[in-house]
Amino acid sequence: MDVQAILFDLDGTLVDSERESAEAMARALKESAGIAIEQQDRDFIVGRSWVQIHKQLGLRYPQLTMTREALIAATAVKREDVFAESGLTILTGAREVVRRFAHLPLAIVTGSSRVEMNQALKALALGDAFAVTVASEDVATSKPSPDGYLKAAKALGVDPERCLVVEDSSAGIAAGIAAQMAVVAVSVGNYAEHDQSAAHWQIRTLDELTEDLVARAMVRPS
Repeated sequence: MDVQAILFDLDGTLVDSERESAEAMARALKESAGIAIEQQDRDFIVGRSWVQIHKQLGLRYPQLTMTREALIAATAVKREDVFAESGLTILTGAREVVRRFAHLPLAIVTGSSRVEMNQALKALALGDAFAVTVASEDVATSKPSPDGYLKAAKALGVDPERCLVVEDSSAGIAAGIAAQMAVVAVSVGNYAEHDQSAAHWQIRTLDELTEDLVARAMVRPS
């Protein structure tokens, strides 16, 4: 089965901004809500959507009164400061792989907010490479729900079974599989050591995502 579209996760797959996002969120919570989060809270955000993050913070810190939208906005402001201080890491092969498959419809499906996604895409400097982008605000349920990937496939006008998903987290891999898509896991940005064994193929960096590997991945080996 030939691939007709490639759908990329963002954080941990194309860019490494999880730790910067955690630092930005910590600064936003301290300044706006007087809450000093712990390391486990920073670790929790890796590979998770804002829906999950805000719910977990509410359970951990009952004094949190900020809405999810307010926390996202405050964190986005602090992310600009953090990026200015430390930059944003573009993961190995990210720009090259997007250019390599520019002849196909491409999409971003991320658990990050749209403002955070736009900050990262600006750093990637790939212009209009992605025909469709799906952020956390665009779906009712986040990964491992397939909603984001199904929404992207529908927007592209492509059958889900003709789509290839590129992910790093176990939740993202599960979402791609639940959407009936072929899934390739990339490990270079998987600092949280998510279990990637459920993916149809595993690679270390995006440099390995060649035309030949994509063709083989669409066969979906067990």
